[in-house]
Order: sequence, then C-alpha cells, then structure tokens
Amino acid sequence: MTLSPSVSRETLARLQTHLSLVREWNSRINLVGPSTTEDGFRRHTEDALTLLPYLPSPPATLVDLGSGAGFPGLVLAIASGLDVYLIESDRRKAAFLREAARMTHTPATVLAARAEAVQKLTADVVTARALAPLHLLLELAAPFLHTSSFCLFPKGENYITELEGVRGWSYDVLVHPNPVHPGSVILQLSHVQREV
Repeated sequence: MTLSPSVSRETLARLQTHLSLVREWNSRINLVGPSTTEDGFRRHTEDALTLLPYLPSPPATLVDLGSGAGFPGLVLAIASGLDVYLIESDRRKAAFLREAARMTHTPATVLAARAEAVQKLTADVVTARALAPLHLLLELAAPFLHTSSFCLFPKGENYITELEGVRGWSYDVLVHPNPVHPGSVILQLSHVQREV
C-alpha cells in the first residue's frame, strides 16, 4: 500500500479504521459502491488524500459538501488538522460520519442538513466529491466562500465539458492531475463569484 502524499503511521492507522467502518456500515447503508470496497484504500482514501497538498496550513476551515462516507472530508480532517465541517443531508450517513469521527478521534463537526439550509458558515476551502456537476457545485459552494476562499473538486475525464457547461459564474481555475486516477483531475477554483 503506497500513500501519496505520505502520512504518519498514526494517521495511517486512523485512516484504516475509517475504511474498516465504511466496509462494516456499507452492508446496512449505501456509503460507496460495493464493487469499490475491495480496493477501497486506493479507490477512496488515497484519492481523497490527493487534495492534501493544496490545503492551507492550520488554522483554516474546510467545508465538505455531501460528505457521504467521508471522502474527502473526513479523510482530510484526519490527515490535515484543519477545522472541518461535514455536511450530509442523509441522517443515516450523518450518523455514520459521527461514529467514524469518534472512532478515529477526529474533531470534525457533522451537520445533518442540506447545504442550502446551512447558514452563517464560511470556509477557507470547500470540497465535494461525486456530488453534482460543476455548475451545481458552484451554487452550493458559493454561500460558504469569502474573498480568499477556494474550492477543490475532484473530477473525472469529462471535466472540460463540465467547465464549458458553467454559465453565470466567473472564477480562476487551476487543473491539477490526480496521481491515483490517471485522466482524472482536481479542479482548484478561486475568486468564485456570480456574474451580474
């Protein structure tokens, strides 16, 4: 098992605890596709860790939209030391996230609500994985952004089509390769604002 970027042995143990909980709970609630649990560390955990090099240093706040099984939000909370908010509208998945945070000794805040219902919360970074197309992600992320915030969105090979499909928003974008999934990328969007 290789990690990119590398993490400490203690962090690795906590990440493995999280993945074990995902496998255990996945038989009761649909956290991840059953076919992806066999290679779950590379497919999910290492994929989430690809965002780590682009995060600011603590203290900083991260909001993860549609956290589901905790990819990437809980993984980044375990590995980064940032103040992380996990937003998940499915109450069963939110219960999983609370249990996973407790079992991995991770001080993450779980909000069992739709992103649109969360108010008065801003973040330095907003993440989301496999939640929605880019034009919808911008709608969901915008209320959490301040002037120096940015978004990190893992995307597949069709990311150019998603970028071209955005209307009514301006932003600066950096496209980072995903070393775990060749052809996939991490979109880093800053200066996000609605066009008038």
